[in-house]
Amino acid sequence: MELRLVEHFTDEFNKQVGNGVDIRSSPKAMAKLKKQVKRTKEILSANMMAPISVESIYDDRDFRSTITREKFEEICEDIWEKALVPLKEVLKHSGLNADDLYGVELIGGATRVPKLQAKLQEFLGRKELDRHLDADEAIVLGASLHAANLSDGIKLNRKLGMVDGSTYGFVFELNGDDLVKDETTRQLIVPRMKKLPSKMFRSIVHNKDFEVSLSYENEDLIPPGASSLTFAQYDVSGLKDASDKYSSRNLSSPIKASLHFSLSRSGVFSFDRAEAVIEITEWVEVPRKNLTVDNSTSASANNTDADASASEESSDKLETNNGNTNISDSSANDSSNVDLGTEKKLKKRTFRVALKVIEKTRGPGMPLPKESFAEAKLKLEALDKKDAERRRTAELKNNLEAYIYSTKDKLESEEFEKISSAKERKSFIEKLNEVEDWLYTDGEDAAATEFQERLDMLKAIGDPIFLRFNELTARPAASQLAQRYLTELRQIVQGWEKDKSWLPKERIDEVTREAEKLKNWLSDKEAEQKKISGFNKPAFTSDEVYEKVLDLQDKVASVNKISKPKPKPKVDKTDKENTTSEEQSKADSDKAGSDKANVETEAHDEL
Repeated sequence: MELRLVEHFTDEFNKQVGNGVDIRSSPKAMAKLKKQVKRTKEILSANMMAPISVESIYDDRDFRSTITREKFEEICEDIWEKALVPLKEVLKHSGLNADDLYGVELIGGATRVPKLQAKLQEFLGRKELDRHLDADEAIVLGASLHAANLSDGIKLNRKLGMVDGSTYGFVFELNGDDLVKDETTRQLIVPRMKKLPSKMFRSIVHNKDFEVSLSYENEDLIPPGASSLTFAQYDVSGLKDASDKYSSRNLSSPIKASLHFSLSRSGVFSFDRAEAVIEITEWVEVPRKNLTVDNSTSASANNTDADASASEESSDKLETNNGNTNISDSSANDSSNVDLGTEKKLKKRTFRVALKVIEKTRGPGMPLPKESFAEAKLKLEALDKKDAERRRTAELKNNLEAYIYSTKDKLESEEFEKISSAKERKSFIEKLNEVEDWLYTDGEDAAATEFQERLDMLKAIGDPIFLRFNELTARPAASQLAQRYLTELRQIVQGWEKDKSWLPKERIDEVTREAEKLKNWLSDKEAEQKKISGFNKPAFTSDEVYEKVLDLQDKVASVNKISKPKPKPKVDKTDKENTTSEEQSKADSDKAGSDKANVETEAHDEL
């Protein structure tokens, strides 16, 4: 509907201008017109007539016009009948009549158009339609929640109870040697509105390679832009080789091909895989069953009376000889583990062989080849770069425009008269006006680098002025902070000398010297600043003061971190005397041993 209005007003403007002018060739003019047309359509939903006004739509010309609701409905006459098609389709495929409907909820911005509402009421035979939901937000919210259900990256506390169905019906068809065209080779595998997602398979009795085609159910329901019913074709190979390999064996049933299809949660129907199913019946060797237990049981039943006395004797022997019992048990176990050989049995075995599937789709449904995919990827990357450059250009343009306006406002204040001369401000304002004129003329289509260059040029002039303006208040505040800290530091040093006698004196003296240096530097700079005019570069800045104060604070903190040394452990006097006596006795014994050794040595020498 909006496009119909755009075409109507475009023709009207071209007729007003004449001279063969057609604003359809100007994207900028068409964008302005579309923006205003949307507002006009919204006004027509509540009024019988609506105006439209577009300033400088083309070649500095303004466009103004009006349109009535009657004219609007006449322009869109064919759309009203088309709007009823989806409703008719829903009723047709659901098998319901308009009288069976309990409620009809309107969603979508177009449902606010009075003519469309009247058409729906006439078709449904209702006086009023339901409007419980927000016409725009309902679609967006529903789509978002459905997307969250489908997404693997978004985790919901619980899945929303929405059931979606396939928009189209799908058919698969088989083509190949010795395949008869019947119900098995062409089947409706996915009826329309089948629940999503779904998996399905079909089996066919065949022993040669074949083709699989996927197509829509009928021509009445195909996606816009589709040129034919068939949208995918596949070659299935390997079935003949599998048939030749297993045909010589005892087949219990004909060889089959199992085809597996899937319908995704997005409604995409695809042929996933194919496999050959071969069922064989053959003789297989299996271990022979042990029947010893059954035979011994029957034999013992027949000889119960004859062996009664023998069993009594054996029980007496068991009481007197346990060793013989163990031997007899082990021999019985050995007899049960005897290899009885194998026997042949008839068994049924199933083999599944994966078949090769090659897609050979042509036309719109054909997947992109690697070269085309790489080319498309490069195009997308180029578009991303253009978008990034466009955003950067818009951002720099806004920054330049904002800097010009804010700087002009500040330069007009009385406070800037204290830190800049009239000549300096006048020169700077002229430069700002020059860049502003360029911004709205030649700068409309300028590149990002040009905006950045002009912004840097203006900042080179304005930054020194703003520095002096900021230092008017920041510098005195920094000086006061430094003075307060120097006063606190004197108290800190006195506390060190009184309460922390273990601190090294040279470290305390170092802190005192640094504090004195800061005090002298600050006094000299303040005296120098008083001699300098406010129009000149300041003798010192607040940042320099803060930097020196922080350096001094770091040194004070390093001294504060020095911990008190641990006292030496005290030794008891009694323990000390005991230790001394033990050491003395040990020394005497060592001396006696050495004297004895010397005597023996002397005796040996005499011998």
